[in-house]
Parts: sequence; C-alpha cells; structure tokens
Amino acid sequence: MSFAGYAAVFDRVDRVGDVIRRGAFGAVAPVPLLWGHGGNPVGRIDAVAEDERGLHVAGSVGGALAALVRSGAVAGLSVGYRALRARQGVWRELLAVELVEVSLVEVPMQPLARVAWVGDG
Repeated sequence: MSFAGYAAVFDRVDRVGDVIRRGAFGAVAPVPLLWGHGGNPVGRIDAVAEDERGLHVAGSVGGALAALVRSGAVAGLSVGYRALRARQGVWRELLAVELVEVSLVEVPMQPLARVAWVGDG
C-alpha cells in the first residue's frame, strides 16, 4: 500500500513547543520508515522533499500496519532528527536539522503531520 503526506509542517508550534522553519531540512537523503520511531524499518520512503508547506513524503508499507493506515486508525507522521541550529525564544525554532527517519505514528508531535493520501501499490 502506498501513502503520502506531511511528516513535518513549517511554522507551526508542536506539542513540545518546537517550530520547524522553512528550509530547516535542506537537501534530504533517503531515510528509513519506522513505526513509532523505533525498531526495524516497516516499509520504505520513496520520496522526501521540502515544499512550501513542510516536509512532504511518499512511501509504502505492508502487512497489518498497511491495514491500519488504510483504515485511518494510524494517520500520523513524524520525523526523527538531530537539531543542527536552533534559536530559543518563546518557542525553540529549528533552523537546520538532519533528518534521521520518518515514522508512522498514532499521535504525531505536530498535529498537522498526517497521511493525506492512501493508494494501492
């Protein structure tokens, strides 16, 4: 099963007070697709890139997790990263990060980071 959505949304405060700024990811290399930020890969990320809204990803997943994503029971996306440059103010602004992984999650740290499309293949 294929899916696409935003793993991060720019300029929006997440649940812990971090804000990822546009351009923070820069050029991204391929990263693994995990379940809940842990364990072994559960599928693959086929495309990942910044656009005007955030970090858009497209990938595929199989098995029981695919059924949960297809049904909408698992609809969150999240990023694992290393902060390279940040500015502390009211919120921590992430200006440059190294993307380490993308995860499917039940409750994303950034509420707008969601699977937006699901298809066959």
